[in-house]
Amino acid sequence: MKILFVCTGNTCRSPMAEALLKHRMPSAEVQSAGIFAVKGQRPNEMAMDVLKQKGVSMDTASQPVTDELLDWADLVLTMTTQHKQSLILEHPDFQEKLYTLKEYVSYADKEIWDELKQRYAAYELKRSSLAAKQQTSDQENEQLQGDWEEIQRLERTLINYDISDPFGGDRTVYEKTLAELETYVDELLKKMDGPA
Repeated sequence: MKILFVCTGNTCRSPMAEALLKHRMPSAEVQSAGIFAVKGQRPNEMAMDVLKQKGVSMDTASQPVTDELLDWADLVLTMTTQHKQSLILEHPDFQEKLYTLKEYVSYADKEIWDELKQRYAAYELKRSSLAAKQQTSDQENEQLQGDWEEIQRLERTLINYDISDPFGGDRTVYEKTLAELETYVDELLKKMDGPA
């Protein structure tokens, strides 16, 4: 199974998750990317340091999310709900592979996410249709308002599936994020080894 981890800049959380999975399962086909990543940046020094203390090396360079990467992956695991939502809106053809890491290993909100996927798709279709009719943005917003409010209501009912962002924090913050990632990468490995 080819796994793509996604965060914002691809310098902290997603490369940490990639490094952990590669360390625990050397045969894993895994990459990481960022929604707003600049190509070729080195990972965050503090992220590399806390991993090194656990005997895990991280030798990656940042890369932005592309259709090619999403096509390559069998499974795309985001670090936050917002990352997942951004990918659904920007790359709707790949939404069947998109999960937050926590969501994928727990499935507590599966029915709500299924409904959200349908509502996002319907929202995008309606928005495209209104744009094709060349309505003003005020008219478009008015017609989409109720749909967007229902999407937001559903989102508020979701469990918090976000991995905390350590960027800008001290060593303790990075250690906390690493511990959180270790927990969920271990759960991912159990799921990958378990019955299909």
